Amino acid sequence: MKAHVYVTLKQTVLDPQGQAIHGALTKMQYQGIEEVRQGKYFVLTLSDSLDAAAAKAEVERIATDVLTNPVIEQFTFHLEDAN
Repeated sequence: MKAHVYVTLKQTVLDPQGQAIHGALTKMQYQGIEEVRQGKYFVLTLSDSLDAAAAKAEVERIATDVLTNPVIEQFTFHLEDAN
């Protein structure tokens, strides 16, 4: 089983890198882009011995304790079966 974890800055936190990317896209004349938020992406390969509930709990714990700074970042994730 794999967990795909997406970490982004909270909406209330300024994102200068996202703003720079947005500015570049505008200068390059890409249309319809209202905002860019940058972030981090992790793929965790989980043991087959974990059931879905245990995997979810473990990924949430890892994301909260290790992958994010909970003061300024938030995360979402989804689990993917290996089969």
